[in-house]
Amino acid sequence: MEYAGFWRRFVAFIIDYIIVLIPLKIIQAVFFPINPSNDQILATGRIFHSIVMINIIGIMINWLYFALMESSSKQATLGKMIIGLYVTDLEGNKISFARATGRYFAKFLSALILCIGFMMAGWTKEKQALHDIIAGTLVLRDN
Repeated sequence: MEYAGFWRRFVAFIIDYIIVLIPLKIIQAVFFPINPSNDQILATGRIFHSIVMINIIGIMINWLYFALMESSSKQATLGKMIIGLYVTDLEGNKISFARATGRYFAKFLSALILCIGFMMAGWTKEKQALHDIIAGTLVLRDN
């Protein structure tokens, strides 16, 4: 097994971020446009509602994108596929949707500590980020 290091994973993340951001921005523009009006109090309430809703929808879209793709037969998001990476359990097997979900939500912990949890992929023995350690997963390179 050849482990995927930090920089390859980072490039895959940037690709995935762009892929997920496009439909999210379309949903935001169509369903939650931010149009300030003359009534400042009413406009502030609408803006707050739009921000909350787009964040909830964004988390759901990201979660489903990552969890469904990484638990699929491809074992990778589109960004990981482009870079030649895939996600496995510690034995190299495909992960379940539940494990992929746990891995996704554990990324919040990786981000919470100044993104050090993500950077751990650069120095741990098996190139695991904090969320990989929590979920019991590996990110591997295609041979």
